[in-house]
Amino acid sequence: MTSPPATRASAPPDPAPPDEDRLRELAAKRVARQRRPGRWIAAVVVLVLLAQLVHALVTNPVFQWDVFGYWFFRPVILEGLLLTLELTGLAAVFGLIGGIVLALLRLSKNPLLQAVSWAYVWIFRAIPLIVLLLFLANVTALYSTLSIGIPFGPSFLHFSATDVLSFFVVAVLGLSLNEAAYAAEIVRAGVLSVDQGQLEAAAALGLPRTRQYRRIILPQATRAIVPAYANQLIGLLKGTSVVYITSLLELFGVVETQASTNSGQIIPLLLVGTVWYVILTSILSVVQYYVERRFSRGALRTTAPTPFQRFRGRLRALGVAR
Repeated sequence: MTSPPATRASAPPDPAPPDEDRLRELAAKRVARQRRPGRWIAAVVVLVLLAQLVHALVTNPVFQWDVFGYWFFRPVILEGLLLTLELTGLAAVFGLIGGIVLALLRLSKNPLLQAVSWAYVWIFRAIPLIVLLLFLANVTALYSTLSIGIPFGPSFLHFSATDVLSFFVVAVLGLSLNEAAYAAEIVRAGVLSVDQGQLEAAAALGLPRTRQYRRIILPQATRAIVPAYANQLIGLLKGTSVVYITSLLELFGVVETQASTNSGQIIPLLLVGTVWYVILTSILSVVQYYVERRFSRGALRTTAPTPFQRFRGRLRALGVAR
C-alpha cells in the first residue's frame, strides 16, 4: 500500500488590519518627554555658582567699581585701545600675506624654497615673542646706519636706523614676523585639506597652476583656514600686550603705567584692561562666526540658523512672536 501524499502546510493568515478607532486613539495620545533630572540639577548648580560670582563681584569693595567707571572711557585708555587695534590690524595683514607666501614656498617643488620656508617657520616659532621684540628694539646697536643699493655693491641711499626703526615699527615688525610663521602652517594645512583628485582633474584639463590655486584650491582651503586663523588672530590681539617692553604704550601698557602711578587702583585698572580685551575678542568671535557661516554654504545642505534666528524660533514656539 502506498502512503497518502504529505499535505502542504498552510500559510499563516494575514494579520487583520488595525482598527481605525484604535489608530485615532493612539494619535490622540500625547508623547511623554523623557525626564532628565540630571540636567535640571546641573542647571541649578551652575545658577547658584553664577549668583555667588556676581555677588562677590558686586559686594567686594576692593574692586572699586566707581574707579573702574572713571577709567573705562578715559582718553588715555582709549588712545591705548586704538594703538592696540592698529597693531593687531597691521600685524594680521602683513602676517597673513607672509604666511601665504611661506606656505606656497613650502608646497613648491623647489627644495631650496622648501628649506627656506621650513627654516623660517622653525626659527620664528622657536623664539618667544618678547625676546624677538627686545632683539628688534636693540637692533640699532648692531646696525646704526641702513642703506639701499646693489647687493654686494655700491649703496645709493643711507639713513639712520634709529629714525626708521621707531617703537611702532619695531612692534609691527616683530608681531608680523611672529604671526607669519604660524599663519604659514595654517594656510599650508588648509591647502593640504583639499582633495588632490581635484588638482589632478584640473591638471588634466590643462588649467595653469596659478588658476588651479586661485579658482579651485583657495576657495575650498579658506573653509579650513578661517577657523584656525581666527583663533590665531585672537591670540595676536592679546599678544600685543607684550609690546609695552619696547616703551610703546598700547592698552596694557597704559593700564600698567596708570596702575604704577595711582597706588591703590591696581585692581580696577586691571579690570578696565580685562573688560576691553573681552569686548574686542567677543567682536572678533562674532565676525568669525558669520565668516565661517558664509564659507560653509557650499559644504552644508542647509546653513545653521544664527543665534538670533534660534531665539526668534523659540519665541514663536512659545507664541510670543509671529
